Amino acid sequence: MSLWWLVGLPAVVGAGLCCVGAAGAAGTTRRAARAAMPFALVTAAVVLVLSGVVASVRPAVEVPFLAVAPLALAVDGLSAVVVVTVAAVALLVLVFAAADPGPDLRVGRPRFAGLMLVFVAAVMVTATATTLPTLLLAWELMGATSYALIGFSWREERRVSSGATAFLVTRAGDLGLYLAVSAGLAGGLAATGSLSLAALPDASSGWRHVIAAGVLVAALGKAAQLPFSFWLSRAMVGPSPVSALLHSAAMVAMGGYLLLRTSPLLAATGWAGPTTAWIGALTAVVLGAVALAQRDLKQLLAASTAAQLGFVVLAAGLGAVAGGTAHLVAHAATKALLFLAAGAWLSALGTKQLPALVGAARRYPIVGAVAAIGALALAGAAPLSLWATKDEILAAALEASPALYAVGLLGAALSAGYAGKVLVLVWRRAPDGAERGFETEQQGVRRVTAAQQAPLMVLALAAAVLGVLALPPVGGWLRVAVGDTASPTAGVGGLALSAGIAVVVLAVAWRAVAAEPRWAASPVGRALAGWLGLERAVHAGLVRPTLALAAALARFDDRVLDRSVDGVAAATLTAARALAVTDDRVVDGAVRGAVTATLSTARTSASVDDRVVDGAVSAIARGARRLGALARRPQTGLLHQYYLQAVVVLAVAVALLVVPLVISALSPGTR
Repeated sequence: MSLWWLVGLPAVVGAGLCCVGAAGAAGTTRRAARAAMPFALVTAAVVLVLSGVVASVRPAVEVPFLAVAPLALAVDGLSAVVVVTVAAVALLVLVFAAADPGPDLRVGRPRFAGLMLVFVAAVMVTATATTLPTLLLAWELMGATSYALIGFSWREERRVSSGATAFLVTRAGDLGLYLAVSAGLAGGLAATGSLSLAALPDASSGWRHVIAAGVLVAALGKAAQLPFSFWLSRAMVGPSPVSALLHSAAMVAMGGYLLLRTSPLLAATGWAGPTTAWIGALTAVVLGAVALAQRDLKQLLAASTAAQLGFVVLAAGLGAVAGGTAHLVAHAATKALLFLAAGAWLSALGTKQLPALVGAARRYPIVGAVAAIGALALAGAAPLSLWATKDEILAAALEASPALYAVGLLGAALSAGYAGKVLVLVWRRAPDGAERGFETEQQGVRRVTAAQQAPLMVLALAAAVLGVLALPPVGGWLRVAVGDTASPTAGVGGLALSAGIAVVVLAVAWRAVAAEPRWAASPVGRALAGWLGLERAVHAGLVRPTLALAAALARFDDRVLDRSVDGVAAATLTAARALAVTDDRVVDGAVRGAVTATLSTARTSASVDDRVVDGAVSAIARGARRLGALARRPQTGLLHQYYLQAVVVLAVAVALLVVPLVISALSPGTR
């Protein structure tokens, strides 16, 4: 029952708030609009409590759907960690959103709160799904809700367009999940008789590869890994609380989570595991370089999200589920903290451009302090969270392949580079009058409230301490919980090397980072700042050919199909006119003739009835009356007349008897 409440409560309340928000466009009362966010906060708090309950009880529920695949949910060690993380981050993000004075959320708060809760419900179902159909259902709802949240300010075309780009790119990856489900239904899991995620490695050899390929494509698309990464850049136009939830503990994180969940399937194919590991490692490096080139704080955080999820994907490919889970949780807290700090500065100063944010941490020291903790954690500085979790993954990479380890280590160094860039710029003293030299994106309110700062402090604490998930003794508990007892543990040497690299890179950043570096104007810098032109490449290689094909099909439709249809329509109309004429002149004429003949026959019959039948009946009646009159005449009452009548009757009777005898006697034949 607690599991049903965990997914049902935010879904129902969220849907109700969305309805209130829709009615708000037509005049919902201000009281209802003001009550929406507190109601959402209470719901999120209850969901957090419920997540703790299901994490300890570990329930399982299912509803019949297909013979081999019910709609089933269950909580195990891996999903228990994830649902608590999602619920906690969602509550903190909603607290910040309720206090955010920025323009993005001044209108439509009920709709915003409702969409956030529905999104949380979809993520909860995704995290606890145990069958492919259940996962697909939650995956679709999560994608649709993310589109609505990214394009929340729907009156601005660029935001809706960006939301559509994110939705369509992830939808393209989602086709892989449809492929996986289809492969399972087509017979890939016939031997096991189940479409459960746990049974995927047991699929027949041929179908197992198809299922693995489909799951891999769907997860890479959601996790913004290469070549799908660019959609994350477009998603940054959404409100900062949306970015803080979708791109820290949910949405993007669910792509990495799916690969961790299906890690046994990846290993069973022989090729999917190494492919996944290399894609994750390369994404960590390439998107790390992209992050380093950004001038926009949210764009930097977006690229770093894809890069950090690259380490989770790397862990899934190597089977290091414990390390990947620890990194997923620590990254959720760290990145939610940094996105909310960026949102606080955007609301206060009206900009998120890094050159304009120079000295922002000095103006708002509490936000600056917690952002510094988040940036140092992102850099992998000891003893903060991502230092230990990242090295847990690198230890597994070293055991699998020195080359893979080297690429991962380069990705870790780049993490320190782009985190150091943020740290240095926001804490560097701004020149006098520097603020007036930059154009703001919105009107700044020049303050950060205590209610905005409170969730940042909680997230900063989490970003500082969650590294214990990769260190003894908590790391041992997590390994047992997620069933990962084979992957290696980070050694002292590896931890020291990672910490040393982070310190060196941060020191270089402190001396060398500039708000406007010269290399950013070079072709390489512009390419990195533009996310390597991935979006343009997709438009040139996929969107434009698709549009050209659509235009060609439209012309073919206009010139061939439409003309064929017009010809058929003209012939049909001609035939219809001919049939109409035939109907008017032949069928209707025949009907009118039949009617006329029927009426004539009816008139004749009526005349015969009147003149013959009625005449005969009248004549018979007159004869009967006359006979009756004749029969009454003898009835005089005189006795002698009655005797005379009897004599006459007897005489007639005798005559009738005697005459035939006489005739018979006189006849020659009787002799």
